[in-house]
Amino acid sequence: QVQLVEAGGGLAQAGDSLNLSCAASGRTLSRYTMGWFRQAPGKEREFVARITWNGVSAIYLDFVKGRFTISRDNAKNTVYLQMNSLKPGDTAVYYCAAETRAYRLGYRSSDFSSWGQGTQVTVSS
Repeated sequence: QVQLVEAGGGLAQAGDSLNLSCAASGRTLSRYTMGWFRQAPGKEREFVARITWNGVSAIYLDFVKGRFTISRDNAKNTVYLQMNSLKPGDTAVYYCAAETRAYRLGYRSSDFSSWGQGTQVTVSS
């Protein structure tokens, strides 16, 4: 069983940047697609970004495209989400997640079976 721990959230103003990290233990992630999701108050959890096991390909939620960048360092068993030009609409708890199956390109919540505890990101206008 893999354990995921997010860090890097906090308070920001519109236009600021934050860099989230997700450190994994208990299992090497080099064969698994990794994703970031978020959940705002009163809303369902939504997909934000995901990156393939080898870091070659990534896809993003349209709202964050061009502002957020997902990356990974398999040697450190860590995934990152660089968030630039933050907007109040980015306010949410951010979760990282590991795909259930090796070498699968999941993007739905149900495709991911290991989740971190989440880190709060609050963006003020």
